[in-house]
Amino acid sequence: MEKSLIERLTGEYGCPLYVFDKAGLVSDFNQLQKAFRSYYPKYRIAYSYKTNYAPRICSIVRELGGLAEVVSDMELTIARKVGYPDGEILYNGPTKGPLMEDFLLKGGIVNIDNPAEALRVVDCANAHPESVLQVGIRVNMDVGQPFVSRFGMEAYTEEFDTVVKCLRETPNIRLIGLHCHIGRSRGVEAWKARAEYMLGVADRYFECPPAFIDLGSGMFGNMEESLARQFGDDIPTFEDYAQVVAGEFARHYVHLPETEKPWLLTEPGTTLISAHISVIARVTGIKRLRGKDFANLDCCLYNVGEMCRIKNMPLQVVPGGGERRHYESIALSGYTCLEYDVIHPSYSGELGVGDYVVVGNCGGYSNVSKPPFIAPNCAMVEWDGSRSTLFKRAETPDDVLSTYIF
Repeated sequence: MEKSLIERLTGEYGCPLYVFDKAGLVSDFNQLQKAFRSYYPKYRIAYSYKTNYAPRICSIVRELGGLAEVVSDMELTIARKVGYPDGEILYNGPTKGPLMEDFLLKGGIVNIDNPAEALRVVDCANAHPESVLQVGIRVNMDVGQPFVSRFGMEAYTEEFDTVVKCLRETPNIRLIGLHCHIGRSRGVEAWKARAEYMLGVADRYFECPPAFIDLGSGMFGNMEESLARQFGDDIPTFEDYAQVVAGEFARHYVHLPETEKPWLLTEPGTTLISAHISVIARVTGIKRLRGKDFANLDCCLYNVGEMCRIKNMPLQVVPGGGERRHYESIALSGYTCLEYDVIHPSYSGELGVGDYVVVGNCGGYSNVSKPPFIAPNCAMVEWDGSRSTLFKRAETPDDVLSTYIF
């Protein structure tokens, strides 16, 4: 990013600042969709709102034909305000809010997480016998991840069988799909395992294929080379995922006409948006403590996202006009009073007070996770190469205080 553009954007919208690249999101969306549909045409993307629910981003996904995947009443409200009809929204999550019943009655699809939620759906159906409610079930599974997932229900168990029976014995409930999501399992083998397992569950619990099988999220996306190297040499491509997942669906349902095959859904969030938002920050101070150099920035780790606690984020340092010197290793720290607020633990290069630091790959779990801790959140702007468009203004102290009673 050129210094003149950085100064223009921060001069108009403030610093720190989120900068969004629409073209990158559109390209990745189309690449992912094309890869999967080349093997299995009945594939759709359901964008994960929890990853980044900025309405501008959600609206672009809607224009591209993507569904909305939400996990709370707040996210459901955002999807509706963006313009989604309830039939184009999937409501997941372990703790659904009081809008769930209204959503079901208006044609939305709820993926049930637990037996108590299933009984809640049954109560709604019994209270509204004139309405047909559409639901799926979230399936808990082991695909080799190093933990026991706390979400969904375990298939082939008495509990799962009881829930299925309860739903099917309620005349106006339609069990139409299956859902799963396993975190921290981005490899191709894990995706192959979840596809095979879910197809087996579908065969066991449905006489005819369900309307949809949703495999959740957790694919690697495109990213800057400096970040990609930290994940190793065998990062799967969209084509790699499509071959083992969509290819398996195509083989499994090869005997069926297209109209009878289930929709294959995935719910990418970081896969699509992470690489296409950067944060512009500025160095506010530099000091040396006990033999270690520290630089303070005017953003914090929550602006950047939790990824900075796991990997070294891609950086671009742009001279701000002040005195600079070379550092072999300097920690780039945030503005909070938390010791762990470190955006990059060991930057090597020229740096000075007033320099701009552009942190890449900040689209996932950043602005949506930023608490009103110490300072309000910053603005978000779209840059298309020639002009900027503000789609979230900078928050103020009054915004933070608006729900408090003095």
